Amino acid sequence: METSSDQPLVAFESSHRAPCQEVSLVLQAIGISSEIARDKNGWVVVVDAARHSVAVDEIDDYLRDKSVEVPRVESRVRLFGGAVVGVVFYVSILVSVFVLDGISAYGVLWSEVGHMRAGDVMSGQFYRTVTALMLHADALHLMSNLAFGGFFGLLVGRIFGGGIAWLAIVVSGAFGNGLNALLRDARHTSIGASTAVFAALGILVAHALRPRAGDASTRMQRWSPLIAGVLMFAFIGLEGERTDVLAHTTGLISGLVVGALCSRLPERVFASEVAQFAAAGVTLAIIIVSWAIAATG
Repeated sequence: METSSDQPLVAFESSHRAPCQEVSLVLQAIGISSEIARDKNGWVVVVDAARHSVAVDEIDDYLRDKSVEVPRVESRVRLFGGAVVGVVFYVSILVSVFVLDGISAYGVLWSEVGHMRAGDVMSGQFYRTVTALMLHADALHLMSNLAFGGFFGLLVGRIFGGGIAWLAIVVSGAFGNGLNALLRDARHTSIGASTAVFAALGILVAHALRPRAGDASTRMQRWSPLIAGVLMFAFIGLEGERTDVLAHTTGLISGLVVGALCSRLPERVFASEVAQFAAAGVTLAIIIVSWAIAATG
């Protein structure tokens, strides 16, 4: 029997149906009709004899290009330890200072010597930018900062490690207070950990904005962390009669800057126990030295 010249011919074959479907879609995209059929060896893609050679060349080109494609690298955030321990220390220090202030422990008026007065800071009493972070007007003020600070601090601790995270938070909180003092009248006073709380939020936003290998997100998706951070700031940073909105703003800005700098550090730094313990030690030293100066100044 003679074979008809227009009988469909096999252009591609595979033991699985999925590759045949993929090839069929490629051919369809360039205007070549095809059918997927089952044979004794698996699955085949058949095309009209008149288009067979063109289809085979197109399939070969497609498979060749596909074989040299650079595989997409998954963009995953590496997490580090010590986050919970860092939050425990945060809570312990704030509660301890609140109790010590309430009983004027060691004969020291903690709120008086530690609050952030803009004029005093600008005259050189920079320790107040740190000590003011640990003072609170009442239990409600304290509980609010414990809740939000613990939450944001835990998240920062997960991405930077407990020691480096809290060093970054304390430093950016102190810078936030310093910037607030610079922009305020000399008589302006401020206390509370909220500057550091919003600094932690800024650190999280800065870290989320960091470009990552293999990131194929759209421009809107890349900027979504900043949008979310601004919305979070508007939701919790502008409420309350005694809210120091400028302090919250300067804290957020300082956190963005410090977070951007920390995000440039290699991951081996965050993974190093030595670096984490050293950062934790520096953080405690900053706090202790600041209160020592405040109490004896």
